[in-house]
Amino acid sequence: MEDFSFPKSSRLLRPGDYAGVFNDVRVRVPHRHFLILASPNNLGRPRLGLVFSKRNLKRAVQRNRVKRIVRETFRHRKDLGAMDIVVLGRRDLATQDNPTLHRILDQVWQTLAKKGARYHSEPVQPNQHMPQQSG
Repeated sequence: MEDFSFPKSSRLLRPGDYAGVFNDVRVRVPHRHFLILASPNNLGRPRLGLVFSKRNLKRAVQRNRVKRIVRETFRHRKDLGAMDIVVLGRRDLATQDNPTLHRILDQVWQTLAKKGARYHSEPVQPNQHMPQQSG
């Protein structure tokens, strides 16, 4: 039986994890309802971060429904490679029903897998413009 859990190791947890993606975007997948930003990591597995604002999804029940569907579709994808991924919600997302969201996200994940395939085999280099901390 396959494991479709969503453990902490599959999530972006700290602000620094999100900043790493926002500061070093290598792959962008724009869509009318979503924007996917991704950058390769050295962990050997994809990690997911979600950003859904009250401005675009007014009610908490709407935000939670969309986040649940994004997490569910992410867990079922095995072809995303070692990437840190941030999913941002856009306007009119709340008007989409669940089957439509599943269909949209399947297309978006497929596009991300294709665009990110070139980073799966390349070693990730540290960001050149980030200063090294001395300790």
